[in-house]
Amino acid sequence: MADDRIRMPMGQGGLVRYFDEYKSKIEFSPGVVIIMCLVVMAVIILLHYFGKSFLG
Repeated sequence: MADDRIRMPMGQGGLVRYFDEYKSKIEFSPGVVIIMCLVVMAVIILLHYFGKSFLG
């Protein structure tokens, strides 16, 4: 069978299963997302303390 996706019944009111439609080429692991959030929070905290001296 060439198409191994599960088909929804026709009575679903036009709902689209988006996870079957598109697969991103860029994927991040949960650990990378947490590290990026921590880096952004650290930059924001540093800008609150030292931003006026850097930006005027």
